Amino acid sequence: MISLSNLAESQWLPVLKFLPHWSSLETGFAALEGHGDFPAWLAALQQLPELPPLDFDTRMHLSADQSTTLQAALLKLHPWRKGPFRLFDLQIDTEWRSDWKWQRIEQHITHLKDRNVLDVGCGNGYYGWRMLQQGAQRVVGIDPTLVFLMQHLAISRYTNNPNNHVLPLRLEDLPEGRGEFDTVFSMGVIYHCRNPIAHLKRLFAHLKPGGEVVLETLVMPETWECALVPPKRYARMRNVWQVPSGKIACEWLNQSGFSNSRVVNVTTTSTDEQRSTSWMRFESLQSCLDPTDSTLTIEGHPAPIRAVLLATRPA
Repeated sequence: MISLSNLAESQWLPVLKFLPHWSSLETGFAALEGHGDFPAWLAALQQLPELPPLDFDTRMHLSADQSTTLQAALLKLHPWRKGPFRLFDLQIDTEWRSDWKWQRIEQHITHLKDRNVLDVGCGNGYYGWRMLQQGAQRVVGIDPTLVFLMQHLAISRYTNNPNNHVLPLRLEDLPEGRGEFDTVFSMGVIYHCRNPIAHLKRLFAHLKPGGEVVLETLVMPETWECALVPPKRYARMRNVWQVPSGKIACEWLNQSGFSNSRVVNVTTTSTDEQRSTSWMRFESLQSCLDPTDSTLTIEGHPAPIRAVLLATRPA
């Protein structure tokens, strides 16, 4: 029987063995019981069919009843934003083609073999499994959105690798950093931070000397000399505080103590990469763009461009 306590232990206790100085931290799992959707999420996990664990490359055929039961349970954890996932012969067509972003990132980063990784704003842990496929020893993901934790627990039920953890936390909830990680990822987070330098300094503190930070963010065109500070919303999002250019983001990294800061990829986000699907039925990028000019958001700002930056904590 699935319970709150064994959900918490499956994610939290292995991390405590790796990071014992996190032991006094409020884990955030207690917030699950108070969430109005928690009973429905727990029921969805309990409805998942008993199937053997698999690797993501495995293609096991399900019976019609198994496939229907699996899909029905997973759809109760809507919205599915990061992915896609293939479980047996069921395709979870998420809002984001996160595999496209990962292809842009993985060719530039220091190889993750045997590295311990922190993934800030990890969502349902999609990238954590990608990192393990590249040889990471352990991935600790944090994200305060509770339904993403439940999605991660559902996917984890059918995977062979237990070293991808998702904790319902914000970066600010973690104890003071002690240089615990070889690589730290912050993807799609910094423009939601009122103080981007404070965010980067926290990343710096959790990174080992000589370790690498991977920063992925919305950016403005390079012709912009200042960061965009939206007066109200950006692409319908309320909580976008600043959108830098790539050059400004590099300056932020340098001000936070990093060295060798550089932009390694810039890509305009397309409506093929981010879109509504049957697994994410809310409005997506298409609804956030000017209907007469797709180079602008609905508010008249430059349409979303995303950049990947790398930097190093000096040894």
